Amino acid sequence: MSNDLFSVPCVLMRGGSSKGPFFRASDLPADPAERDRLLLEIMGAGHPLQIDGIGGGNALSSKVAIVGPPTRADADIDYLFAQVRLDRQLVDTMPNCGNMLAAVGPFAIESGMVAAGDPRTEVRIHNVNTGKVILATVETPQGRVHYRGETAIAGAPGTAAPISLAFLDAAGARTGKLLPTGEASEWIDGVEVSCIDCAMPMVMLEGAALGVTDSESVAELNANTGMLARLERIRIEAGRRMGIADAADRVIPKPVLLLPPRAGGVLQVRYFMPHQCHSALAITGAVGISTACVTDGTVAQRMAGSLSLPGSVRLEHPSGCLDVALHRPAMDAPIVASVVRTARRLFEGRVFASTDPRRNAQTPWSSAA
Repeated sequence: MSNDLFSVPCVLMRGGSSKGPFFRASDLPADPAERDRLLLEIMGAGHPLQIDGIGGGNALSSKVAIVGPPTRADADIDYLFAQVRLDRQLVDTMPNCGNMLAAVGPFAIESGMVAAGDPRTEVRIHNVNTGKVILATVETPQGRVHYRGETAIAGAPGTAAPISLAFLDAAGARTGKLLPTGEASEWIDGVEVSCIDCAMPMVMLEGAALGVTDSESVAELNANTGMLARLERIRIEAGRRMGIADAADRVIPKPVLLLPPRAGGVLQVRYFMPHQCHSALAITGAVGISTACVTDGTVAQRMAGSLSLPGSVRLEHPSGCLDVALHRPAMDAPIVASVVRTARRLFEGRVFASTDPRRNAQTPWSSAA
């Protein structure tokens, strides 16, 4: 086959309740600006259906994972996450994505970047976005990645093999501090909030403060323009206080509404991305919210009540529940947050672009297929 397009190797994977293309870092342009221009075209950014790209027309399926050799001694691989906006020509590499993270270990093993063990393989993943290391444990009996299994997670159909993710030191992922403003709680626009940076910078507040109950569907929340406008004002001001001056143009901090539980959990949560309510819950969000539940003085801690370590925090979300295990390896050690996810390899091949990026690629690209 011969045509005037250019192509690059790509694997489409589901990670947790998200999905997107996975690339080897060496197959993409080394220059970040050139790389981002390519990703915008590949994903079809700027169109709500991403009709001229491989994005899925939803924030949960407009994500990219870039995996390469480690740049720090205590990691096996580097993982850079990119959120590609649907509505704008914008690639945001400030946040991490814990759901996509679930597929990074299997991708690295099958790509030959990490040697498989038996019956499991531990992969130490350096998330370049946050500078943090996450330990992934992948099922690899007889040295082969197993995707089939009996583990079910909310937000993804069916069952699959479990993948454990341990966030070894998630605090200060972007700002360097668990409480970037120095306060466990404060007031913005007449609402008590907690600004926290743990796996993901977030601003948390009680849903009732914005008139939100547990009866609204995700679609109803997304259609509540008045509530969303006020939530955005709070988010932008929280970002300014957290040192994220350009929050209006970024997807962080994420706004989170907290509600009393109704199904035996610790809290109900409505996690925004930031302008749409998540149909489930981001893993990085779950890590931060659960840590806030055991951080004195936060809105989450006040609503959750007395919790002790080690322990588990069950968070209820629109698609079900998510459990986060928390413990301290030592008295003064950072909290380790662990979750179980699943992943699946969906498609592998080459993705096409109309612009020739070969002069800026780390390794040569191919014309056509």
